[in-house]
Formats: sequence, structure tokens, C-alpha cells
Amino acid sequence: MSFTRFNSQDIVNQTSKVVTNAWSNNTNDLATVLTSSTQAATSTPTSSGAHFIDVHLDTNLNNVQYSVAYGHKAGSGSLDFTNAVGSNGKSASRNVYSQYRQLVFGTETQNFNFTDFTPDDIYVININRSRYKHNLKPGSLNLTLVSGSGTGLGGKTIKLTDDSITTTGSAVITNAGRQFNIVSGSSGVRRGANTVQVTNSGSYGFFYPDSGFIILNPAALDHTLTNLVPTITANTNGKNHEKLLNAISGGASFIVDSEEKISSTFYFARARNFEFNYSTNPSYTDNNGNVLVNSMIDNPTSYITTVGMYNDEGDLLAVAKLSQPITKDFTKEALIRVKLDY
Repeated sequence: MSFTRFNSQDIVNQTSKVVTNAWSNNTNDLATVLTSSTQAATSTPTSSGAHFIDVHLDTNLNNVQYSVAYGHKAGSGSLDFTNAVGSNGKSASRNVYSQYRQLVFGTETQNFNFTDFTPDDIYVININRSRYKHNLKPGSLNLTLVSGSGTGLGGKTIKLTDDSITTTGSAVITNAGRQFNIVSGSSGVRRGANTVQVTNSGSYGFFYPDSGFIILNPAALDHTLTNLVPTITANTNGKNHEKLLNAISGGASFIVDSEEKISSTFYFARARNFEFNYSTNPSYTDNNGNVLVNSMIDNPTSYITTVGMYNDEGDLLAVAKLSQPITKDFTKEALIRVKLDY
């Protein structure tokens, strides 16, 4: 068997990005909101439905696409876990708020600030981890929210996106990765004035594409849409996450893309004119190494069908198959590009 070592110039590394729809079955726009009636019942303060509601692609409820949650730093808007002394405010909404500020800030003492406006609560949309590869793609977010009676029936509408295109990719770096503003607009471009703030209510929220979630400001949403103000009474099942879910359902349009980084290594396998002209097939020679086919003695010819890649110990690591054989003799040279994706 003939071996030739790759030179450093024969190996090239490259990274590329592959963008696909985040939703299952290559669905571009998730227009329908399908939930489990069992989970939405929030039968107990500690149930999953008290913390979040999953949205599925179909009625089989097998493919979770994203989840909606509501968080309050003091635990208002949801039932306390127990009635024991000292348990006031220990509830699902408090858990949610604590979880996301820990993810973003790395501490449970810092609160979410929406452009100099610091409410006590947040809405959360968390894209299921299986729905994206490395991260969600900045500039691909398009979310329509509708309140009231629905579009054309008296309901108010807002279309939200991140501002990554408007800000040319500039982001605040947090523990959860890049942070972009949620603004009124589409496909990463802010609509209208150069501001992200709603009068007296702060900004709409933040987009964290590297961690796959969106934090929304209830006060700003309610200022624009109405009917989205949360119930913030202590020890009360306000079902606040359902209010956001209804607004998403009314908008009937949620688009976001997944982005994956593919690392590729290109190996350029070279067969010079004086190399690889004799076949390694056992039938090519006799036991003494003599060529059996007379026409091959003065003009040896081989047919390259496979490139094997080995380490220094002789272990076969990768095999590249050619779509059709390459004829090789002393008058020809071959250059074969082998691509490995990781």
C-alpha cells in the first residue's frame, strides 16, 4: 500500500454558518398555538403549568417548540407553594424571575432594567433547546402580538423583532451571551424613531440568541396593546403567562431561525505523475511481484476510486469515495479535495 504524508499547505480549515427554520418540520412561520389542557390547568402551585406553558407543533403534543412563562421578583401573581409561616412569595413566578436573572446576570440581586425602567415582573418566551443548533439567528425574529378581539376586530397589534440589523450587530454581552433590544419592526430592523423606549414604560425587552430566550417587559406591552397587564396580587393564581400566550395566538405569526456553525477541514490529496501508477489489487502481480498483464509493464495504469486517511500509527481514520474512478499513469497527475465536516 502506498502512503503520502500531507504537507501543511495541503490542509485548510474553514468555518461556515448554516441557517434553517427553528421550528420542527422546517416550518417557517409558527402560526398556531397548541398547548396541553392538562398542563394549562395549573392544578397545584408546584405543577409545571404554574411555571410555564409549552407550545407544540401538532395535536400529538410530541414536539415542544417554545414555552411561555411569567416571573415576578416578589412571587406575586401565582400561588405560594405552602401556607407555612415564612413561605409568603415563595411561588412559581418568583422561581421564574430568579431563574432568568441568574442566567442573565449570574446573581439573584440584580433586576431587569428596560431602558431606565425597572418593573417587578417579566414575561419569558423560551425556545426549546432542540429547536436550534448553536444559537438563534439575530435579525430573524418576527413576532406578532394581538390583544383585544383580534386583528380587524378591534384588537391592537404590534410586530416585534430584535434590533441587530439596525445596530449592525452591536450587542451587550451578558452571562447568557449576546443581548439585543426587542423593538417594534421586522427582521432585525427597528421601525420609526431611533428609540427603543415606550413612553413611561421602558423598552419592550431583550433577545438572547445564544441562550434561546426572550425577556419581555409587561408594562411596555400593556402600554401598546392593553389587556396584557399582569395580575400582581400576592398568593393569587393570575395565570399571567396565559395572557401573553393569548396575544401570541392572536398574532398568529412567530418566525425565528436557527444558526449552526460548521467547521470544515479540506485535505488536498495529490498524486504526482510518478506516484500511485501501480494497482494494489492482489491480482495485479504474481507472488514475486511481477506484473501479470503485459500491457501494464511498459505503461502501468491504475484507477483511483478511494482515498484513505491514516494517522502515524497506520490506523484508518476516514475514507473518501470518488463518484467515478480517475485514470492514473505516468503522464497524469490527480488532485482530489476531501472535505470533513464537524
